[in-house]
Formats: sequence, structure tokens, C-alpha cells
Amino acid sequence: MTLNFAPGDLVYARGREWVALPSPREGILALRPLSGGENDTVILDPALEALPVEPARFDLPANASSTVQAKAALLADALRLTLRRGAGPFRSAAQLAFEPRTYQLVPLLMALRLQVPRLLIADDVGIGKTIEAGLILRELMDRGEVDAFSVLCPPHLVEQWVGELKARFGIDAVAVTSGTASRLERGLPIAQTLFDAYPFTVVSLDYIKAEKRREGFARACPDFVIVDEAHACVGTHKGRQQRFELLAGLARDPERRMVFLTATPHSGDEEAFARLLSLIDPAFASMDFDDARYRERLARHYVQRRRIDLVSGEWGEDRAFPKHETTELPYPLSKPHLAFQETVLDYCLSMVSRAGEGQREKRLAFWGTLALMRCVGSSPAAALSALRNRAASESDRLEPQIYDEDGEDEDAVDLEPGTTFEGDPALAALIKQAEGLVHEHDPKLKALVDALEPLIKKGANPVVFCRYLATAEHVRDGLRRAFPKLTIEAVTGVLTPDERRDRVAEMVSAEESNSIQRILVATDCLSEGINLQQLFDAVVHYDLSWNPTRHQQREGRVDRFGQPAELVRSIMMYSPESAIDGAVLEVILRKAEEIRKATGVTVPLPDERGPVTNALMASMLIRRKSPRQLTFDLHLQDGAKIMEAQWRDAAENEQKSRARFAQNAMKPQEVAPEWEKVRSLLGSPADAKLFVERAMSRFGVPLEPKKKSVFLAHIDALQDAALRERLAEHELKGSIQLATVEPVPTGSALVTRTHPLTATLGEALVEASLDPESLTSLGIGRVGAWPTSAVKQMTRLVLLRVRFKLTVHARKERLLLAEEAALVAIQSDRIVAAGAEARDLLNAPSTANMAPSARDLRIAKAREDLNGLLNGPIDDFTRDRAKELMADHARLRAAAGSASRVTVEAVQPPDVIGLFVLMPAEV
Repeated sequence: MTLNFAPGDLVYARGREWVALPSPREGILALRPLSGGENDTVILDPALEALPVEPARFDLPANASSTVQAKAALLADALRLTLRRGAGPFRSAAQLAFEPRTYQLVPLLMALRLQVPRLLIADDVGIGKTIEAGLILRELMDRGEVDAFSVLCPPHLVEQWVGELKARFGIDAVAVTSGTASRLERGLPIAQTLFDAYPFTVVSLDYIKAEKRREGFARACPDFVIVDEAHACVGTHKGRQQRFELLAGLARDPERRMVFLTATPHSGDEEAFARLLSLIDPAFASMDFDDARYRERLARHYVQRRRIDLVSGEWGEDRAFPKHETTELPYPLSKPHLAFQETVLDYCLSMVSRAGEGQREKRLAFWGTLALMRCVGSSPAAALSALRNRAASESDRLEPQIYDEDGEDEDAVDLEPGTTFEGDPALAALIKQAEGLVHEHDPKLKALVDALEPLIKKGANPVVFCRYLATAEHVRDGLRRAFPKLTIEAVTGVLTPDERRDRVAEMVSAEESNSIQRILVATDCLSEGINLQQLFDAVVHYDLSWNPTRHQQREGRVDRFGQPAELVRSIMMYSPESAIDGAVLEVILRKAEEIRKATGVTVPLPDERGPVTNALMASMLIRRKSPRQLTFDLHLQDGAKIMEAQWRDAAENEQKSRARFAQNAMKPQEVAPEWEKVRSLLGSPADAKLFVERAMSRFGVPLEPKKKSVFLAHIDALQDAALRERLAEHELKGSIQLATVEPVPTGSALVTRTHPLTATLGEALVEASLDPESLTSLGIGRVGAWPTSAVKQMTRLVLLRVRFKLTVHARKERLLLAEEAALVAIQSDRIVAAGAEARDLLNAPSTANMAPSARDLRIAKAREDLNGLLNGPIDDFTRDRAKELMADHARLRAAAGSASRVTVEAVQPPDVIGLFVLMPAEV
């Protein structure tokens, strides 16, 4: 006879009891041992088993060993923290390796209220869009609604996404890039695609957008997709058009769930914004932005918060982010350096005057001037490299390099551009002059050292951003001479993305303690892609960026959610005597700051760069006061007026967009109670820390306090070899540093219920109670009796593992397993406390040791009455809990026309893990 087992059913097979999990296919069983964790799951075919698979029942055994109060409380905490299949509407909460902020749950709630989630998350830089998208993904996976997914992102973000999914959400995804795809495809059957073989993928947009790959991906694409840096997928550039065609094709499937992430959804370009919104719903592309009904409809799919809204508003997230202190650092040029800059500018202007009257020739000469002057202002090393490089940069690449928009299809370019001026004998003299300056005293580098010295004394760890590779290496070498005791590295575009990450990671692994300070010198290849907040807390703009959003991106690597320092500093260096620095400050950066203060938004430079180029050239000419003024000075100065008008129009459009679509519908009081309910059931980081503290003490290795909210766990001091081996499998060896609150200090990990130390200790203790042969020295029994001042009459505490069958009624009906740890306090035949109140009773210390005979008598009587309690008040409790859970699920789904609903059924009887009798202290 064939038996059908549903998720949650108990099964006896291979000589032990198991819990049935959702089956991978009909006729096959997925089973998890009752005394094991999720990693012990097995898949079996009942038809191939030597002995039949039968239904089972979990009863409190007659020979269950007794225990004392402290160990009983430890067992209850272990059970609570090890269950991974939460029954509440936030099913993913049990799987998270971090504590999400309340505001980060808003997109999740929005997604749960949509029948087919399509969201555009447009929060500011550093708020946590990756976390918000990951929460949606993890929740839908744990609800059984997502079996496969792809994250589409620029190539430099692929590894970061893979790491974040693993570290925060426990999801193992593979990176699909031009460098990994062939390896992943090797050995696959002809009929199987890479995306069939690997259901969890993070895919480089630039790899997959090519026409030959785009069509194959569209056919195999999972029905859940996250798109990062979504703004880079709309626009007129060829690369952006290819990306948009890819996404538009995916979005045509009305059942595909898609989440788009960007910090700059609008940027003043309403046409590009409409194209982006069309990926959510084609109707959004043509609707009137000023129509209230349109905005109301869009608000269900669009969330945009500024950091100031979260810090100063009712969300009260003042410590989720650091305070930011910005300063400017003007430095003087020495006479030789000033003379060199003036000589190079004279040389460039003479080349411009000989460029001819053609518009293209003039423009190329202007670009060549700006590119070379920018290298000169960066460092003599960068100037020398540019002057020596006779292979001039391609003309269509010069402009984007000048304005720091180097990559539609590649990382930021930090190589010095080649000079476009050839055939002039004066060039050799300039090279000789630059060669001399490379080995002389550098006033800019000295100003940097002087600025860093007080920061270093305060314990800061700065990132110094340079524009060019030669400058970065020059600055690294100079800082190593100035600060020989510090760890100082440089990360530039000569390294691959993987090598960049490794170089940064080595700066941590090289440390023996947090007291060792570090300085990172980087080019803009790191201004996007690698989050640095755990390692660094200050930013120095050694070279001015000519794109104001790049300054924001640089600082955003450090000044973001998860930064443990309370204060982040940023310093902008420039020379008032430098014609090029002065022009950039006047034409671009000061204007950008004025617009930001007036409108509250930072927008990139206008797409039409001609007026910007003219304005910069005019500004340099005025500062140079050259006797050879060019005849078109007035025309050049008009560029500043044209540029400023275009820029202000774009800023006003962006400001209107933010005002129209700001997410104000969901309030903290609507989100926080739902999450607090989950935390009370599953345990907060503070609960996890208390458990780890008690458990390590029980194993004879108490935690060592390090500083406020930080402590050390000495893994190698554990006497139990099997436990040390299990921890070593999670790379936990030696002494590890743990923290109980976020932001987490560098070198520490947040101790949560999913941290390997918490999970391994919890599983070991639960197994020790259920398996008499496991960790016998601990004495973790399942029954006990003791007197306590916490009760006035005899009270029985029953520790339960309650299983629920969750049926999701949607397009495809799914039956899921859910579990909760429950502790109920019973007096006579009535439950008088549950949850936190019952835990307080169990945690109340015993006032004396009972005589063994009296203790055994109390335990025997409680065991004798157990069946009556299971069929009476405990049965009522679990059924009521199922109804409460069903109401919780319904409340979160009952909006925006969601057709799915959830029914919850308690599996009877629940597993009795522990039975403890509390007697009044005076007895």
C-alpha cells in the first residue's frame, strides 16, 4: 500500500523518525530528521527502501532524562533558535543573517500586496536597496512561490551580489559572466541550458544583452528577476538600448515578478523615466505624471525615500546611518608646479588656435586641452604618462573620459588619455619638465599627508580617491613613506574585479586586531561595486571629479547603511592657483552644490556637453589672462549660461518627480508591529547572544567581553571534539569576534539565530536532549521539577515543537511545512501563560534542589497527565494559533487585488520536547 505524506507529517524510515518536507516531485519524499537540521535533509524513493516507510508519532519517551532549571531554559532557547520554517507571514525571518530596519520592510510589504510583484525601488544611495530586494526574494522563496531567479546587474556588481545573497540571506547563487559562462556550460546536456542547471544566478547585463545570448536567456529566464542599476538600461546609447530590449522582452510576460533598483530613476529625463516605468506596466509609459489617479496606481509599485526622510522623519533611523562632516582643503602650488601648469596650458592654447575653424577640429582640440590639463592637475606622474602616450585616445572616448562617464560597458577608465597634439617640438620640452617634477617635492601630496595626520590620530581609516592610475601609485608610495606603520594599498583598473576585492579583503585578513589602521588609495574603479563601510570611515577626493554624482558615489561606498562609525568625514582637495581646478569648481561643482541645496537633489551633468566644454575653456582662459586671447571668448562664455539653464531644468524635473512619487503611504506603525511579532517568536540578536553566552558557559568556555556590545568566543577551547569539528565546517576556528547590535564593528559578525555558532550550538543541544547518546556529559534532559518563587501554585511548562501545514491558494496551489517552538504554562487543566510570559517562568531560577524522590514523583504525575493536556488545552492552543496565523497572513495579503490566500492547519499532536514542573518556593 502506498502512503501519501504531506509536509509536516511524521515518517518512520531507515530506523528513525523524520519530518516530511515539500516533495520535489510525485512519489519522492524529502525528509528532515526530527533531531537534525535543514542540512541533514534526504531525498528517498519509498519503492526502493528495504523496509516500508510508515507514519510515525513523536512521544515523550518513558526514559527521558531529568534536568535542572538552567539546562531546561537552555533547551527551550535552543529549540526556538534552530527552527527555520517560520509559520508567520514573514516566513523568511528565520533565515536572515541580519536584523532588517523597519523602513527596509516597506518594499517587502508592497510586494506581498501585489498579485504579481513588479516594483521600482528608488531609494537614495546607501539606504539598502540590495537588502530590500533580497528580503522580497527570500520571502517568496520561503513561501514556495519562487523556485529560480536571476539578478541582472552591471559586471562590476556581480560578485558583490553573490556575496550579499550568501552572507545575508543564505542563498547560494552562481555568477554568470563572460569569464564564467563557458565553465558553467561545460558538460551540460545539449537540451539543458545554463539557467536550467543553475536556478539561482547573478548575471552580468553586458554578457547577456548580446543578441545571440539575449534570445536564449529570454526563453530560459526564471519568473523572478531583480535588475540592479536599472537607470543604466534606458537611454539612447547603444549599450543601454540593448539592455532595454532585453528587459522589455522579459517584462512582456505578465506573470514574471520583477524588481528594479536605482538611486537615480529620473535624473531630469522624463522620457527615460517613462521607459523605465514601462517595464513595470506598459501603460505607465504614456500616462500623465500630474494625474492623481495615475500616481495612486503607480504608488503601489514605486518606492523612493531620501536618507533625510528616514533620519529626521517619523521613522527615527538616526543611528542607522552615520553623521557626515564635509570639509574643503585648498593647497598652494609650488613655483615649479605652477610654472609647469601654465606652460602646459599655453602649449594647449597654441594648439587650439591652430586647430582650424571646423567645429569638429575645435571640439577635439578643446577635449585634448581639458584631458591633458586634468592629468597635469592630478599629479606630475599622470601628466608625464599622458605626454608620453603618443597613441592618442579615440576621439569618441575622450569626452566621456573627461566627464567621468567612462562606462556603459566597462568599469571606470583610470588610464591617462593620450595627447591629441602631435608633431610639435615643444612637446619634448614639456616631457622633460614633467620628468623633473616627478622626483621633486609634491605640494599636493604634502597637503594630503598633513590632512591625514590628525585623522589617523583620531583612529580614522580613509579612502583616497584619485582619477588616474599613475596618480594612485604615486600617492600610495608617498603615503607608505609618510605612514610606515599603517597598512596602505592601492586598487586601480589594472586589477580585475576579483583582484580588487581580494586586495581590499587582504587589508582585513592582514590585521591582528582592530587597532591596526589602514589607508586605501583607489581610482574610480571602486566608486561603484565594492561596499567599504565595514573597513573605512573617511573619504578624500584627491582629484576633483568632473561629474558631481561621482563624488556622491565615492562617498557612498563608505557613508551608507551598516557603517559602524558614528561620524564619516569627507575632504575635497583643490588648488586655488590651478586654472583647471578653479574652472571645474566654478563651472561644475559649486553650481551642483547650489542646485542640491536649492532642490534637495543631485543630478548629473546635462547630456549636451558642448556648453559644459565651452564654459570650462572660458573659465580657464579668464584665469590664465593670456595675452593671446582667442577670438571666440564670448562664445565660450555663453556656454556657462546655457549649461546652467539646462542643469536647473533637469534638477527641477527631478525635484517634481520626487515630490510626485515620494513613498508616504506606509507608516512605521503599520510595519513595525508585524516585525516585532516575528522577533518575539523567533528571537532577536539579543536573544541569540544570551543563548550563545549560556551555551558556551555550559560547554566550559564563557564568552570574553571585548568592548561595548562586542565579545570573543574561543572556539578552539571547546573540549568536545565533535562540536569543534562541526564549527570548523563553517570556518569557525580560533577566537571569533561577535557583536550584538548593528552597525557591526570591523572584524565582527552580528550574532543572530542564523549565525553558524548559534545554529550549531542550538542543533547540538536539541540533539543532546533527543538522543541519549549525544553529548551525554551536558545532562540536557527533557523533564524536570524544581521550586521557584515565580509561581504560587504548581505549574507545568510544556515545551512544544508545533508543525503547521500552510496551503497557499494561488495560481498554483502549494502545501508548505511551517514550524514554531511554543512554551505553554498550565495550571490544573488551563493554560495561564504562553510565549514570553511562559519563558519568564522557565528562566526564573530555582530556589532549592528537590529531593530526587519528590522530583521523580512530580515528573511521573505530569507525564501521566500529559495525554489529557495534549487532547485538551494544548490541542485548543495549537488550533487557536493556526487561526491567528491565518489572520496574520490574510492581513498582509488583503490589498491591491491579491487573489492568493493562505489556510493554516496545525498537525496534531505537537511534538513534546520538554515537560517541566514548577513548584511554589515555600513547598
